[in-house]
Amino acid sequence: MFYIPILISIFAIVFVIYLVQGISKNPSGSGRMIGITKAIQQGAVSYLKRQYKTIALVSIVLFLILWFVFDLKTGLAFLIGAVFSALSGFIGMMVSTRANLKVAEAAKHGLKPAFNLSFKGGMVTGLLVVSLGLLAVAGFYFLVQDLRALIALGFGASLISVFARVGGGIYTKAADVGADLVGKIEKGIPEDDPRNPAVIADLVGDNVGDCAGMAADIFETYTVTIIATMILGNLIFPQSSQIIFFPLFLGAASIIASIIGSFFVKLGKKKNIMAALYKGIAVSAVLSAIGFYFIIKYLLSELNISASIINEFYFPLLVGLLIAAGMFVIAEYYTSKKYKPVKSIAFASQTGHATNIITGLAVGMRSTALPIVLISAGIILSYNFGGIYGIALTVMSMLSMAGIVVAVDAYGPITDNAGGIAEMAELSEEVRNVTDDLDAVGNTTKAVTKSYAIASAGLAALVLFSAYSQELIDKGAQTSFLLENPKVIAGLFIGGLLPYLFASLLMSSVGNAASNVVGEVRRQFREIAGLMEGTAKAEYGKCVDIVTKASIKEMIVPALIPVIVPILVGFALGPEALGGLLIGSIVTGLFVALSMTTGGAAWDNAKKYIEGGAFGGKGSAAHQAAVTGDTVGDGYKDAAGPAINPMIKVLNIVALLIVAFLI
Repeated sequence: MFYIPILISIFAIVFVIYLVQGISKNPSGSGRMIGITKAIQQGAVSYLKRQYKTIALVSIVLFLILWFVFDLKTGLAFLIGAVFSALSGFIGMMVSTRANLKVAEAAKHGLKPAFNLSFKGGMVTGLLVVSLGLLAVAGFYFLVQDLRALIALGFGASLISVFARVGGGIYTKAADVGADLVGKIEKGIPEDDPRNPAVIADLVGDNVGDCAGMAADIFETYTVTIIATMILGNLIFPQSSQIIFFPLFLGAASIIASIIGSFFVKLGKKKNIMAALYKGIAVSAVLSAIGFYFIIKYLLSELNISASIINEFYFPLLVGLLIAAGMFVIAEYYTSKKYKPVKSIAFASQTGHATNIITGLAVGMRSTALPIVLISAGIILSYNFGGIYGIALTVMSMLSMAGIVVAVDAYGPITDNAGGIAEMAELSEEVRNVTDDLDAVGNTTKAVTKSYAIASAGLAALVLFSAYSQELIDKGAQTSFLLENPKVIAGLFIGGLLPYLFASLLMSSVGNAASNVVGEVRRQFREIAGLMEGTAKAEYGKCVDIVTKASIKEMIVPALIPVIVPILVGFALGPEALGGLLIGSIVTGLFVALSMTTGGAAWDNAKKYIEGGAFGGKGSAAHQAAVTGDTVGDGYKDAAGPAINPMIKVLNIVALLIVAFLI
């Protein structure tokens, strides 16, 4: 029985190979298009090589520490989590960079073939995330039969995710801001104009930030949720050993459901791209719900658990699927060009840069209300159905959908890069219109999936906190997290501070790197004769080198904060203060991440709404104000906001690792 999740994860990897082969068979276009793609690939690989060298040094040090403090098994678990996390992002990114080119070529034949190919490219990344995550957890547990060692595996995945999100976010947004501020505002040229020296760095950033970064982020949330649910199940139902396998089977069922659901992602007669993507997600969710029921019946029949307990297991799983659906709807409302929030930012742009910024900040803050109400309702419902374990099942249900959800997210950077290649290669207006249509939806899908990632990350961190509390009880600690305890209050304040401090460091890093890019772009326009006229070629490599060095340098301190702070607080103030820190970081982290991510996406689409002809269109005063808002939003939605997800989970994972030393 235990082999089933492992076999299904291997099957998914085989299906990924089938998808990659299918993508490779599509034509690659002209020599100029191939040259642009090679430049993007070289920049992306160069960045990841430098990043992984830095991460490798940190990982080796942590491996030795874990080996010394715990045992070799724990150290190896950490390395496996780190390697699989990095692998899912790297392979997904490499396939995406190849798919970019082929989508641009497919756009010559219309919207349908370009859409089908871009979604297949995204599906590669999505299935890699869940299949490698399930294989890592199930395979390692099969070999060692040790739940405590799995915590280190989650730690390895989480650490890589922090580095990927922080470094990738700094890279992509520094390049994007530098390209926009000089290219669009000062020179009045299109975003992906080949005359812009930062254009290649910008396109590289879409792959290392939005693709590799998102893959590592969801990979660690997925694996950490499986591990936390396994640990909680073992602590709450110590006499039912098969409960440990339950989340593995849930993940396996949803992988199959996601593969089947992907075949339903087809454009209809109305050519509604968003509807086609939602159709695939809906089918996957329904099939997952059916699969969950039969898995419960099968497992619980062997355990001889009563029928009432079946409901306590199954209804929390349904709640998780409903929360995921609700987050999609809410995020689309706040970030799509069709609705009031984005239009209000565009309208405010008519009166200048300041009113654009003010309205964008207001939309971002307001966008936290409905998600928090939804998440709170989900917590109460799932707890009423199944207690603490019910909450864990709700989160597991949400994350089990990661395969199809990440596919929808990875679709975004593929279409964005395809549009950039089409513009740089000066393809026809018809081709550019196709890639623009794909990219416009891609902006919304990236925002929607980031909201899903944030909600699931917050709930996953809550499950980890529950595991931390249960571990204290299991080890006989007389610990309570009461507000009358000053150490708990101190921990709450310190934990509440961390997301703000973390986000501020990232925003500063983006600003510093972007300033260097702006300076370099201005220098090239000033010193390279004929660049603006198109008779001379920009030195793209200079900007790529600037953002690569800056992102590697700036990612170290923010990435180590969630590792060091819980250790200091735990040993200095005790387990009560550490518990307060965990809760404080979850609460403020959810609000900061949601407001930044949703607000940033709304800024981006407000700009695109104006570029579509509203309020004067491109080149108008409203457009210039919207570009300024978009550059601020870039740091929010793709750097600081998403990076808070892995940060709060690393805090909780480290707390779980050191809990035995605090008693």
